[in-house]
Amino acid sequence: MNAPGASAALRLVDVTVTLHGRVLVGPVNAVIAPGEVLAVTGPSGCGKSSLLQALAGLAAPPLQATGGLWQGDRPLHTLAVEVRRLGLMFQDDLLFPHLTALDNLLFAVPAGRRAERVARAESALAEAGLAAHAGHRPHQLSGGQRQRVALLRTLLAAPRALLLDEPFSRLDVPLRAAMRTLVWQTLVRHGLPAVLVTHDPADLPPGAQVLALPDTGHGGPDA
Repeated sequence: MNAPGASAALRLVDVTVTLHGRVLVGPVNAVIAPGEVLAVTGPSGCGKSSLLQALAGLAAPPLQATGGLWQGDRPLHTLAVEVRRLGLMFQDDLLFPHLTALDNLLFAVPAGRRAERVARAESALAEAGLAAHAGHRPHQLSGGQRQRVALLRTLLAAPRALLLDEPFSRLDVPLRAAMRTLVWQTLVRHGLPAVLVTHDPADLPPGAQVLALPDTGHGGPDA
C-alpha cells in the first residue's frame, strides 16, 4: 500500500469536554506533528474516551465539547464527522462478521472501478502478510490478524490523522507488542499524527507526548 504524503500537524486548542455541564476534561492544548503520538492516560472514568469522541465529532448529550481542532488550516471542529478524515481504531476490530477480509477492506476503498478497488485491497493484504487470508471471515482469523485487517481498513480510507481508543487491550502480550510496533511504524511511514487513549504505560511509543488526566470523580462513561 503506497504511503500518501505526510499530513499536517494536528492542533488541539482549548478543547474542553463537559458532562452534565461540569468540566470532565480540559482545556487541552497540544500540537501533534505528523508521525507523532499524543497519549491520553488516566484512571477509569476520567474522560479519556470522551475526549476522543469529542475530537472525532461524536460527542452527544450529556457530553458536550468546545474548543478547536485544527489540521493545517482546516478547522476540523466545524466539519461533520464523515469529512474530518480522522481514522478511528477501537478495542474491538469491528469487522463485519459475514464478510471476508478482502470485502471488509473494500468498504474503505474510495469509489471507482471495482477491479482497481480490489487490486488496492489485495495489495494492502499482501504487504501486511495476509494475502493467504483474503477469503477468510473474521472468525477464521487470529486476534492479531483481525487487528491488522482493521488497521488496513482504516488506512485505505486515506485518513489525515488517527484516533486510537485502546486498540491493543484485547490482545495477548506477544500480539500486543507486535501490533504496537506495526501501528507506530505505520504512523511514521504515512506521516499521520495520532491521539492514543490507553491505561497501559507499555502502549506508549518512544517520544510520545503524554496527557495524564486526573480522576475528576465525575464518573465519565469511558474507561
